[in-house]
Order: sequence, then C-alpha cells, then structure tokens
Amino acid sequence: MVKMLTLSSEEAKSIASKLRYRYEGGTIIVVVQDYDSREVLMAAHMNEEALIKTLVTGYLHLWSLSRRELWLKGESSGNYQLVMDLVVDCDYDSVIVKVRSLGPICHTGNRSCFFRNLNNLNK
Repeated sequence: MVKMLTLSSEEAKSIASKLRYRYEGGTIIVVVQDYDSREVLMAAHMNEEALIKTLVTGYLHLWSLSRRELWLKGESSGNYQLVMDLVVDCDYDSVIVKVRSLGPICHTGNRSCFFRNLNNLNK
C-alpha cells in the first residue's frame, strides 16, 4: 500500500518558499488528479499556507478565492482527498496534486468537476 505524502513542517516550509505565488490573492494553480487513474478531478488555487498544510497533514487544503479563506477539501462532505504525490511545474507557479478520494470531489456530487463536454454547453 502506498503511503500518503506527509512532510515535516520544516521540509514543507522549505518547499513552499521556493514556489512563485503570482496568481490572484498570492496563489499558485493546483490541478488535482486521481493518483491511480490519472483522471483530472478539479482545478483550484493554493496560497503558501494551504500548500504547507497539505504537505504536513497529507490532506488537500486549498485557498478559496471567493471566500478568501483556507479550506480543507472534504471538511463539510467527508469526501477528503488523501495526498499521495505532488509535482511542481517548470515555472514553480503551479502544481499537480495526486490524490486518492474518499468520495466525489465536486460539490455537485460528481466524481470530477470536469463532467460537461462541449456538446452539452449549448443545451
């Protein structure tokens, strides 16, 4: 069995300090991907605090641009996202977080937030 990704606070802070938080509200872009199937589940934002909490706890934390607050994904639904791996892009301003989901990730109840194809948008 693969272990969740967890780091010490010092390791997490060191990694977080290397990223470029250049998007809205001092964030990086996060693509959340299923660890096993590689399906893209959602896109979101993280600030430095959310990244550190994610790396230390092994649970996906994000920054809500609309509410302007840190949130633990799954806190209200119970559909937590267990972080298995994290990959940083070449510009240090976005990451892929590979997770094992404890339920649907989308607030609509869908497994993925990406469930609308182009043919359904005009109906």
